[in-house]
Amino acid sequence: MTRKLEDTINYHFRDESLLLTAISHSSFVNEQGSSTESNERLEFLGDAVLSVCVADMLYHNFPETEEGQLTLMRSRLVCTRSLSEHAKAIDLGDYLLLGKGAETSGERQNVTVLENAFEALIGAIYLDGGFSAAATFVSEMYEHDLGSISLLDEDFKSKLQTILQRTGEANIHYSLVSESGPDHDKVFSVSVSSDGKVLGTGTGRSKKSAEQEAARQALNKV
Repeated sequence: MTRKLEDTINYHFRDESLLLTAISHSSFVNEQGSSTESNERLEFLGDAVLSVCVADMLYHNFPETEEGQLTLMRSRLVCTRSLSEHAKAIDLGDYLLLGKGAETSGERQNVTVLENAFEALIGAIYLDGGFSAAATFVSEMYEHDLGSISLLDEDFKSKLQTILQRTGEANIHYSLVSESGPDHDKVFSVSVSSDGKVLGTGTGRSKKSAEQEAARQALNKV
């Protein structure tokens, strides 16, 4: 059964027990009294490996993007919805080993269960083939996402707007403080204020990215 999964993900395990662990839900281990470990520890490892892999992809594919924006992009790429969708794309739920109770309650398509199993799979690939193998798998899975992800003004700016509206301070203003450098390599500095009080200042390669950074700095304060 697992051979088909290996063909789907384009990775074949040297140690099949790692793949078995990755698809073993705790309910299966508990109900069967199996000596097989559940995928919870692999999930923990896979979460960290995925974060590094995605960060590496973003760092090299978006050389002009500031740290704050890269952080936001990474959080979008590794959110629960994204992970579960990738798990569904490889039909990972079909291969999960579940206990009878979990099977009856529909855990096979549970978003959290799929998310955890996908991270566990990454952890298993990492242990079996090293970081290079895990990075290749993540790159193939996230290639489309990386090409379509975009940073819109709704990010830090909208979060700041929402928070200030709760306190009655909705009068937010972004001001260009300075710009420097040649035309092909400009650096902009922007401040954000509310009711005349400066809340944050940010720099960036564009006015929009500088505004995002200023909003991020303001969020740290408020």
